[in-house]
Amino acid sequence: MQNRPKNFIKRFVLFLVTSFILSSMFIFPEMTIADHIDSELVQSTSATKEIQKIFPYAVPAPKKNNEEEPIRNLQDVKVIPGGQSIGVQLETKGVLVVGHHLVNGNKGDISPGEKAKINVGDVIVKINGEQIKEMNDIKSYVEEAGKSKKMMDVTVKRGKDTIDTKLEPVLDEKEKQYKIGLYIRDSAAGIGTMTFYDPVSGKYGALGHVISDMDTKKPIEIEDGSIVHSSVTSIEKGDNGIPGEKQARFEEADHRIGSIKRNTDYGIFGVLEKEIDHEKYNKPFPVALSHEVEEGPAKILTVINGEKIEEFDIEIVSSVPQNNPSTKGMVIQITDPKLLKETGGIVQGMSGSPIIQNGKVIGAVTHVFVNDPTSGYGVHIEWMLQDADIIPHRDEKQKVA
Repeated sequence: MQNRPKNFIKRFVLFLVTSFILSSMFIFPEMTIADHIDSELVQSTSATKEIQKIFPYAVPAPKKNNEEEPIRNLQDVKVIPGGQSIGVQLETKGVLVVGHHLVNGNKGDISPGEKAKINVGDVIVKINGEQIKEMNDIKSYVEEAGKSKKMMDVTVKRGKDTIDTKLEPVLDEKEKQYKIGLYIRDSAAGIGTMTFYDPVSGKYGALGHVISDMDTKKPIEIEDGSIVHSSVTSIEKGDNGIPGEKQARFEEADHRIGSIKRNTDYGIFGVLEKEIDHEKYNKPFPVALSHEVEEGPAKILTVINGEKIEEFDIEIVSSVPQNNPSTKGMVIQITDPKLLKETGGIVQGMSGSPIIQNGKVIGAVTHVFVNDPTSGYGVHIEWMLQDADIIPHRDEKQKVA
């Protein structure tokens, strides 16, 4: 009986020692991991500060395991309205064929490109198996094939199809140069209006409609592109049957403020790389679904002089609730006396001007009615957010469900 207290004390001491050893095995690694996490947080905070210099309302978004941005619902999205005039510079995927011309050869006038069944709107992507990125890439192949009297193996993209053909250059008797009888272009430029940017990801949307080649009228497939600051210098007023136009100047591509990664039916999309100013709206706005848009007064943001963004009154004449993407979801009418006086209504270069109603971004100006420049179409913001990859596409939502 007397040994029981001693045995109890021994067992208790042994229990304490064992507990200390076991707890040490778990506590100290946790402290090491915690120190590592703190270090990571310091680095992340530093990176976030750099982001916030460009996007002052940015908040760190949680990342999925594959480092992609998380899917957000439209109700969770807030964007900063645009209205800025921007210059747009596109580089095509390959070289775009915009026309045919005759070459004065020793056998008469001929267009070798047309003979090779290369059509206007085709994109030359390869010659002799080598990738073609710009017009200058073609010249050396034409010279070499002409002097060696050989055919060039040409690969063109026509819509979704890829077509191989053979093309023989012809020596122009007057200019003494080998030619292929094709007018070609490897870039395009113009002006438009910024619609929004997302302060979380830095992604933006602009224009509200696809950029098509002015000669072929077909959408331009882009390899790369830039948006730059633009300043409106004058306005050519619209009239019945004659659309008006903004005249503007803009910087070269090395002054770019963002990339262009997509050219779709709903605009151009990419990521901002430099800060853009907004005199009137510099805080995020919620966005509206198509069924939330009401007929009645609204406002657009756009530039008609220099770089100053102004707010103008419009009327939503009609809005169609849409379950599937469509470029013409709203009919709008300009009612603001100042804008009507200065521009006559909707003019080229105004495409992308954000539409705001009831404190929400609801869409963008896209087209003008040629016979009535005071009126035109608008696109609902949801479809632009989808193509900017800020919210999932409808079919993706259904797959998730």
